[in-house]
Amino acid sequence: MNDSNPGPGPKAEAAGASDPSWQANQATQLSVNAVLHAQELQRLNEQLREKASLLDKAQDAILLRDMEHRITYWNKSAERLYGWASEEAVGRSAETLLKVDAQAFQRAFEEVSHTGEWVGELKKAAKDGSTLMVEAHWTLVRDGMGHPVSILDINTDITDRKKAEQQLLRAQRMESIGTLAGGVAHDLNNVLAPILMSLELLKMHCQDPGAEDLLQTLRLSAQRGADLVKQLLSFSRGIEGERIVVNVAHILRDLGRVIREIFPKNIEIRLPPGGEAWTVVGDSTQLHQVFLNLFVNARDAMPGGGRLGVKMENVVLDAMYAGSNAEAKPGAYLRVTVTDTGLGMPPGVLDRIFEPFFTTKQLGTGTGLGLSTTSAIVKSHGGFINVYSEVGKGTTFAVHLPASTPSAVRESGKTGRPAPPKGNGELILIVDDEESIRTVAQLTLERFGYRVLLASQGAEALAIYAVHQNQIAVVLTDMSMPVMDGPTMIVALKALDPRIRIIGSSGLTNNDAPGTAGGMVVDHFLPKPYTAETMLVAIAAVLKSS
Repeated sequence: MNDSNPGPGPKAEAAGASDPSWQANQATQLSVNAVLHAQELQRLNEQLREKASLLDKAQDAILLRDMEHRITYWNKSAERLYGWASEEAVGRSAETLLKVDAQAFQRAFEEVSHTGEWVGELKKAAKDGSTLMVEAHWTLVRDGMGHPVSILDINTDITDRKKAEQQLLRAQRMESIGTLAGGVAHDLNNVLAPILMSLELLKMHCQDPGAEDLLQTLRLSAQRGADLVKQLLSFSRGIEGERIVVNVAHILRDLGRVIREIFPKNIEIRLPPGGEAWTVVGDSTQLHQVFLNLFVNARDAMPGGGRLGVKMENVVLDAMYAGSNAEAKPGAYLRVTVTDTGLGMPPGVLDRIFEPFFTTKQLGTGTGLGLSTTSAIVKSHGGFINVYSEVGKGTTFAVHLPASTPSAVRESGKTGRPAPPKGNGELILIVDDEESIRTVAQLTLERFGYRVLLASQGAEALAIYAVHQNQIAVVLTDMSMPVMDGPTMIVALKALDPRIRIIGSSGLTNNDAPGTAGGMVVDHFLPKPYTAETMLVAIAAVLKSS
């Protein structure tokens, strides 16, 4: 006798299909299966959360999402990288939240679905609107039955690395173009020299007035070509030239006489008196070209008129300054700032202004070599240039040249100067869209006894201030930021707390009198970029006055 029970056969199932008790048993079995499957998923998710939580302190952002891309886990590093808290991110679509390119996201999803793994680079958006580049590692997670249930997504921030790669490629491209420009200029000189000499001979033997006009036109065109060759040579071989001690104040004074005569009368020109400006070692002709190029650039940026301001400062740059400026080295410099109130430049143009042959001017009105030549000459003198610009508000070029005056050398090497003032645990809110500035400022302030909160733009700063209003002693803010800029943020902060202490900072200083920034009254103003000592002294002064 066979005791096994094979279960109901087809006829029994057909007969039981109309039996209410059989139907109830079947429904119960389905419910049990669904519950078991849900429990299995919950158990799997809990295990994954436990494993992922071990990496909460890692630098990589780790998130877990289901097959519909809804986020089910979001670690602390993801909060730091993207800006959303776990409660804000969980349950939302990763593709939508991080604004990933749809095609790139779909291609990655198809590959991880087929192979179980995908590694690649993706561009994503943070909560503050900034763009991040991440190296993403996706792993397909399956349940006990082998069904795909989740995707483990590990993201490494490579934004700074990609920027560094782009800067390196740009530098290599500039070097290649410089080498090419030098060769082309040499050959062009050989072509233009006999043309110019022949034109002078033809003019001596020509008696026809009409022909003389034609020869004059040819001479001017050939001379323009020769001038272009000179700029090419200056760009490609900026290190050439005799180096002597130069007083830049004398160069600016001589240039001032010229530009006041030839620039439109609707441009107001403000030049520095000279004073006790430090000297530099350089080629006076090349430095003359540097500032003439900047003046002409400012004039062209103000077609409807405006104000051209020049300022000279003796500055000693410290490690903080050098840390936020890749080309700067600590030491004594003469800083010459040239500021206009013209059209300004958007970020895309600002990134390319020193590239040779790049110009925003109309065809025939610019060669695109003025600023590239200026940059090459300044670098060949051991200096560097900072540029700040806002569309509709103007542009500032800050030229830094190593100072050679004995007093500058002594000032740079001083070790006995009073130490910058220290804090007593006061909480400072730093608001700036430049990560390098935030990082260096935080390290400096914490080293000198302050506590620090950071925000990358105005809206984020408002949220932070609303939580820590009773603790924050001073807000140090940039004036030009995405999403919400400094002036707008200051209005909102003063509405929250009329007694708030604010230090404004900007690279555009021409419109800003002491104690103002972007038209807003603040407790102190720091022209960008600033040194650690300048920042510490400003904060101490504001705290003392409160």
